[in-house]
Amino acid sequence: MTERPPQRIPNRQLAALIAEAGFSNAGLARRVDQLGLEHGLDLRYDKTSVTRWLRGQQPRGTTPALIAEVFTRRLGRRLSAQDLGLDACAPVYAGLEFASSPEEAIDIVSGLWRKDSGSHTELRKIAFTPAGLVVPSRDWLIGRADERVARGTAPAPAAEGARPAAAARGQGLAHVPAQRQRLAERAPGSRVSMGDIAALRSVGELFRTLDHAYGGGHARQALVRYLEHEAEPMLRGTYGETTGRRLFAAAADLTRLAGWTSYDIAAHGLAQRYYVQALRLAQAAGDRAYGSYVLVTMSRQAVYLGHGREAVQLARVAQQGVGSSVPAVVQALLHAVEARGHAVLGEVRACSASLARAERALEGARTGDEVPYWVRFFDEAQLADEFAHCHRDLQQYRAAAQHAERSLQLRSPAYARSRLFCRVVLASARLGLGELEQACALGAEAAQAAAEMRSVRALEYVREFERRLEPYRDAAAVRGYRERIAAL
Repeated sequence: MTERPPQRIPNRQLAALIAEAGFSNAGLARRVDQLGLEHGLDLRYDKTSVTRWLRGQQPRGTTPALIAEVFTRRLGRRLSAQDLGLDACAPVYAGLEFASSPEEAIDIVSGLWRKDSGSHTELRKIAFTPAGLVVPSRDWLIGRADERVARGTAPAPAAEGARPAAAARGQGLAHVPAQRQRLAERAPGSRVSMGDIAALRSVGELFRTLDHAYGGGHARQALVRYLEHEAEPMLRGTYGETTGRRLFAAAADLTRLAGWTSYDIAAHGLAQRYYVQALRLAQAAGDRAYGSYVLVTMSRQAVYLGHGREAVQLARVAQQGVGSSVPAVVQALLHAVEARGHAVLGEVRACSASLARAERALEGARTGDEVPYWVRFFDEAQLADEFAHCHRDLQQYRAAAQHAERSLQLRSPAYARSRLFCRVVLASARLGLGELEQACALGAEAAQAAAEMRSVRALEYVREFERRLEPYRDAAAVRGYRERIAAL
C-alpha cells in the first residue's frame, strides 16, 4: 500500500500575525518580494504562496527571515522566523537583527565571524539595504540599557580584574601544566581578565594602523579569524559586571573595525551587518558615546553609497543619543558627518550650518581634554577634509581646493588612504576650476598610491575622477595621464 505523505499542520502563528498586521495574503507576498529585491533576489511570491504557508508549507532558503523582517517593520517589534511558526535558516538577512539581550548579541555576531572567516564567499556578496538601517538605529536610541552582562559565577570584588594565572597560585605545581594549557588555548567558560581585554585593545590598534596605511583588504581576514578564535571564547567565558562591560566594549570596537575593513573592500552588505552588531555590543558595554561613533561609521557608508537621506538621519540619531554629554571633538565629528549627508543631497544651507557647528565645536576643544581613543583622529586636518568633500559634492570647487590643500598640509603620512582620498578631491576641484594639467598630475599621484593598497574605495575614488575626465579625453594632459597609469 502506498504511504501517504505526512499531513501539514496549519500555521496559526502566521495567521495571527497577518491579522494583527492587517495584511492581505497578496499584500504580504508583495512586501516579501519587495524586500527580496533590496537583497538582489527575484522571488515572485503571490497570494497562493501565502495560502500554502498558512496551510503549513515551509518556505525555502532566506524567505523565512525576509517574512519575519516584513512583520518586524510593520509591527515595530523584533520578530524571528520561529515567532511566525517558520523554520529557522541562515539567511542573507542574518546580522541585521538588533538583539534583545547580550546573550543573543553574542550568538548573532559570532555567527557572522564564523561564516566570514570560512569559505562562505556568498556572505561577502550580500547587498547593502538602506531599509536595514531603520530598526537598529531606532532600537539603539530608545532601547533600555542592559541590566546585567556578567556570565558564570560572579567573582569577589577583589578578583574582578585578576589575571587567569593568579588562580593557579597555591594549588601546587601539579596544576601548573594544565593551567598553562588553558592559557595557551582558551576553553569555553574560562575566566576573562583585564589582561585579556588589554590584548583585544592592542590588536585593535594594530589592525587600525594597517588599515590606515595599506587598506582594509590587507589584513581583514586575519582580524575576522582573531574575532572568531579569541574574542568569541572570551564573550562566552566567565566574567563579572565591570570586566564584562569592558569586554563588550572591546568586542564592539573590533567588530566595527571588521565592518570598516569590509566596507573598504566593497563588501557593503557584510559591513552593514558588522556595524549593526557593533552597535548592539556597544549598548551591552553601556558605552553610549561609542554607539554614536558606530552610527557615524554607518552614516559614512551611506554617504559613499549615495544614500544622503539615511546618512543625515543616522548622524542625527547619534547626536540625539548622546546629547551634550560627549567631548567637543565628538560633537564636531557628529556635525561634520551630518554635513556630508546634506552635501550628497545638494542641500547647501543645511550643509553649511552643520559644517559651522562642527567648526565651532572643534574650536571649543581644549588641549588636555580627555577624549576617547576612537575620536583622536578627528583634528583640523580631518575637519578640512570634511569641508573639502562637502564643497566638492556641492560643486563649490574653489573652496574645495582650499580645504583639500590645507588638509594635505596638516595630515600625517600615517593616514595614507585618507591622504589619497583628499588628493582625489583636490584633483576633482582643480578640474572643476579648469586647471586640467594640475588635475591630471594630482590624479596620477593618487592612482600610484591606490595601486599600492588593497582598498576598493581607493580604486573607486580614482575611477570616479577618471569619469570626470571623460569630456576632456582628447586633451594632451588626459592622454598623458592615461599613459602614466597604464603601467600601474
